[in-house]
Amino acid sequence: MALTNITSAINATMRAVLWEGNPYNVTVADVPRPTIINATDAIVKLSRAAICGSDLHIYRGTNPGPATPWILGHEGVGYVSEIGDGVGSLAVGDSVIIPFATPEGHVHTSLTTQMYGGYGNGGDMGGTQGQYEEERIPRRTLTYIAAEYIRIPLADDGLIPIPTFQSISSDNATESLANDYLMLSDIFATGWDALNYAGFKAGDTVAIFGAGPVGLMALHAAKIRGASRIYSVDYVPERLALAAQHGAIPINFREADPVEQIMAFEPSGVTRSVDAVGYEQVNRNLTVQSDVITRNMLAVTSTGGGMGTVGVYNMDSPNTPEAPRASTVRESMDFSLANFFFNELSWQAGPSDPIGLAPELVALVASGVARPGFIVSDVISIEDAPEAYRRFERHEITKAVIAFD
Repeated sequence: MALTNITSAINATMRAVLWEGNPYNVTVADVPRPTIINATDAIVKLSRAAICGSDLHIYRGTNPGPATPWILGHEGVGYVSEIGDGVGSLAVGDSVIIPFATPEGHVHTSLTTQMYGGYGNGGDMGGTQGQYEEERIPRRTLTYIAAEYIRIPLADDGLIPIPTFQSISSDNATESLANDYLMLSDIFATGWDALNYAGFKAGDTVAIFGAGPVGLMALHAAKIRGASRIYSVDYVPERLALAAQHGAIPINFREADPVEQIMAFEPSGVTRSVDAVGYEQVNRNLTVQSDVITRNMLAVTSTGGGMGTVGVYNMDSPNTPEAPRASTVRESMDFSLANFFFNELSWQAGPSDPIGLAPELVALVASGVARPGFIVSDVISIEDAPEAYRRFERHEITKAVIAFD
């Protein structure tokens, strides 16, 4: 199987997790290893990559994308293995985070969606869920090198340097720190920006809809930033138990109306509310209903409060070979503006900016104030990725990390 958008080094391939357009199924296959194309490129050898909730939109066949196959994955941490002649701020051996998006270098705007292209969604940018091997080594004696490789365009601006950490070892502290930094590639930044979108201030009360990885990161951020009370809304008992361990009041929406449960604690509503799920959210019958969280946020947010949406929403799309179930999800919604208007609410939505947040979040991890790696429940090899996706889909995994040992 060949991917035309990835260049090849002589006699070098890498193992990669591929999306081939088959719902609820991913494969692991050999693909060419990327090489330097432009002088501003860097090649990063990853220590770890993570499976994200956004990857599940692709896995379910509901997320439109380019022609398959392509490599999945947009969360990674590792070190620089090669640099182009035009790279000035990085050196071979530097430890780095690969943010889920990278500057394109031509559009001058403050909007993340216009400024960045993303990994793991097809196109020519590749994905983080891959692993290097040499074709010349017989498979019976093959040992995997502790990394996967990915080409980073405009590397000076598109990578996040971090304090050097030893590539994954048996030391628990080193492993934990690697997981902490890995979360900064996407979900910790996304949870942090969810509060920014909602207009969060220290002392606010917060309702977070969704206790998956992003929701738990929004909870972690809210605790660090001084929330007075945090409500975590979900239906998976294990997720709610983890949220409670980290300071949230758990709200199980299958047991009773989540708005009524929250309002019993907060008669005037919460100051801020967050949508950490996106377009495949479900109602009490566990049927996909793409507007249920927005309606709940409008009902539970106090007068003058703010709402932040970081769950992914796409345009309505017909079924395609790359997204054969796209039409099963209704991604637009209708709701009355009356409550929004008379309650003087604010609402901001969009992807996060991990590069812009990097100085603050890297410092929080380096100082030990932030420990976002607490959500990692499973560390796997790349060959176990298909089963990990299946388990993640069934909510048997909180967060899975691929270790390239």
